Amino acid sequence: MSEKQYKAVKYIRLSYTDDKNNESDSVANQRKLIDSFIEGHPDIEAVLEKVDDGWSGILFDRPAFKEMMTEIEAGNINCVIVKDLSRLGRDYIETGRYLRRIFPAYGVRFIAINDNIDTLKDSGDDLVVSVKSIINDAYCRDISVKTRSALSVKRSNGDYVGACTVYGYKKSEENKNRLEIDEYPAGVVQNIFKMKLDGMSAARIADELNSWGVLSPLAYKKDRGLPHPKGGYADKPDAKWSATTIIRILKDETYTGMLLQGKQGTFNYKLKDLIDKPESEWVRTEDAHEAIIHRQDFDLVQRLLRLDTRTSPGSDAVQLFSGVLICGCCGSRMTRKTDRYKDAVYHYYYCPTGKKGGCKSPARIKESELTDCVLESLKAHIRNVASLEALLESADSEAMGSRLARRLEAQIAENEHQLKQIGGFKSTLYENMINGIISAEDYKTFRAKYAEDGNRLQQAISALRQELEDLRNHKSGRLLWMEHFKRFEGLTELDRKTVAHLIQSVRIMGKTELQITFNYQMEYEKALSACGEAISAKSAVTEVA
Repeated sequence: MSEKQYKAVKYIRLSYTDDKNNESDSVANQRKLIDSFIEGHPDIEAVLEKVDDGWSGILFDRPAFKEMMTEIEAGNINCVIVKDLSRLGRDYIETGRYLRRIFPAYGVRFIAINDNIDTLKDSGDDLVVSVKSIINDAYCRDISVKTRSALSVKRSNGDYVGACTVYGYKKSEENKNRLEIDEYPAGVVQNIFKMKLDGMSAARIADELNSWGVLSPLAYKKDRGLPHPKGGYADKPDAKWSATTIIRILKDETYTGMLLQGKQGTFNYKLKDLIDKPESEWVRTEDAHEAIIHRQDFDLVQRLLRLDTRTSPGSDAVQLFSGVLICGCCGSRMTRKTDRYKDAVYHYYYCPTGKKGGCKSPARIKESELTDCVLESLKAHIRNVASLEALLESADSEAMGSRLARRLEAQIAENEHQLKQIGGFKSTLYENMINGIISAEDYKTFRAKYAEDGNRLQQAISALRQELEDLRNHKSGRLLWMEHFKRFEGLTELDRKTVAHLIQSVRIMGKTELQITFNYQMEYEKALSACGEAISAKSAVTEVA
């Protein structure tokens, strides 16, 4: 038997947690300890070193570990040396399987230096090994629980905990848990939303961006050396814009300032496969960062995406009335058809249900006549909105807003009362702990809760005061919808952008009757009612005087 009886592999593992909290577990120190051990054992020769740097011990699909097992299966290695048992792994069952079945099956000697484990001297199945394996498993579970809890708290506080940012944002230099706008890609995102509102399909938008040489989100992040997802469907060197990428951006609420986190998770700390969580479990934080897209435009795009957005044959533009034209009889979406007679081309809409399906709608309606009718109705509605705004401005603003102002003032007073109560509770909290009424742990819990409630109330008071000021200065957000229509004053031609912005649906009730539901129809009717009440109140006051 030769002096060097064992061909050994030095296996070194370092997790991220260890790297941050325990310098003694560094790769260099593990290597030094193993080398020192081998020097004192002339029967062992180190022929290989495998290092898993930044890999958790709970899973055994680590790259260096698998390479080591390949060498063992090939018969090149018959001894494995680690600093301690936890370096091999922290899963109790899997670690035991390697020690009791796999290593013995290949005639491999296992040595864990600091734990005094050497399977040449014992079977590796004693009580010490079992207890240490259980402790390592419990440690991993404890770390997982603490990590998940810490991330949950950060998410609830509106902190960004993701490794990769959404295209259009970057992590703030001052606070890594906050997102800030990345100017160039944010401009691309705004352009994508604009093109969609102008009636372009997702495929056409992708083609436009590719033709302009705009880097796709993945290519942009790689080009700038930014963190990016790996292993995804688009993780390839020549990743280009696609309709799928465009739709994903158009549906991402992050661009409105809303932080959405916790969309995915794992079943437990021993499984790494991600599962999608139901939307009810997502963590939502409003106004967590600066918005790239106005909420109004985002909501409009979502409505457009839900509509039938078919394009005309040979065209990349979405049809003018696509998704908004409805049969007033059966409620089906109207279908566009084309007829040719001699050298002329005629476009018309009809209900696909037909008389055979029980629909009594008119056979067809010409697109040209429909367009003219809708255009005139839109122009009349825009004039009505402008006139309504003028009436609201000329009416007694105090009479109109007094009720709302009183509600806002009452809520502010209520919040201030709660804030004062919290101040009183906080002032006696420490004294209660000193007197033994509450424990130190309860003191910390109550103090954190009072601080959180106080911050929430302060923010609510600030928002309410701002709304009250806007109301008194005639800048209430409730009237911003009027500006939405007034942007189209002077309208002379109907296009897809106008239809998408201003119309919710057009019902064909008959050959000469349409029923148009405009966007913000409810706000319009409420404003009409409020205007009538204000004028009546003003008239009543005048009569009494």
